[in-house]
Amino acid sequence: MNPKKTYPIVLSIAGSDSSGGAGIQADLKTFSALGVYGATAITAITAQNTLGVHAQCPIPPEMVYDQITAVIDDLHPSFVKIGMLSNVEIVLAVAEALSKYSLPIILDPVMVSSSGHRLLSVEAQDMVKQKLLPMAMLITPNLPEMEALTELPLSTYEEKEKAAKCLLDGGAKAILLKGGHEEGSIKTDILFSPSANGIQSSLFSSESIPTRNIHGTGCTLSSAITAYLAKGICLEEAIAAAKQYISKAIRAGADIEIGQGFGPVNHGFNPLKMQVHEI
Repeated sequence: MNPKKTYPIVLSIAGSDSSGGAGIQADLKTFSALGVYGATAITAITAQNTLGVHAQCPIPPEMVYDQITAVIDDLHPSFVKIGMLSNVEIVLAVAEALSKYSLPIILDPVMVSSSGHRLLSVEAQDMVKQKLLPMAMLITPNLPEMEALTELPLSTYEEKEKAAKCLLDGGAKAILLKGGHEEGSIKTDILFSPSANGIQSSLFSSESIPTRNIHGTGCTLSSAITAYLAKGICLEEAIAAAKQYISKAIRAGADIEIGQGFGPVNHGFNPLKMQVHEI
């Protein structure tokens, strides 16, 4: 009798990007490119392109809840990635659904699109911090999102560490503070996590790539981390591998013209075969 086989399975809970560069679409492209099977629970539909978000329509929270439980009860994903959540009711539905399970969660606290369109209400922002942040094994805010979550300045390393301590004290397990919004030719992400002496940190630096095709980089990075974790890699190695993947994806798509604004990265520059393992 042949042994049963399956793939590494992950669930993305996020919004849909009609231009295909960010959100659920970027997540699925990333999962597939890294040899992982992706399932989805869509939280909102957006009308957007490379020039910006034109409109958004939240999915009813009951439907978001039902998508999550339907996928988890049948497919049994090993990791969950959370992106755009839109409003308070959806945040609560996601928190309630995931509270039924003991799954590791990667939380990307998407608040504002790269074009400046708010994707998460201010009220929902506080609810994410209260309900979902303590449930996540890792949160991946960029600098503006970290400032919004902590209401603290982030100009120096010491200020970033203080802000990280604020979230760790609030229940966060680990924080990957993304440095893509900083000036300079080198961008550095910092992983903050608890230690016996307080907080420990690890730095992940990469060269800035001159291109306007950076739409969906945050979604792609958090999805890549989730994919590598699902393949059995430890957190720091998963972050390092995900950083390499997003850098190569940006470089591979740097001179491609899709749309008139901020184009997507090249998720499929070197796709891997779907990983198969015995159950």
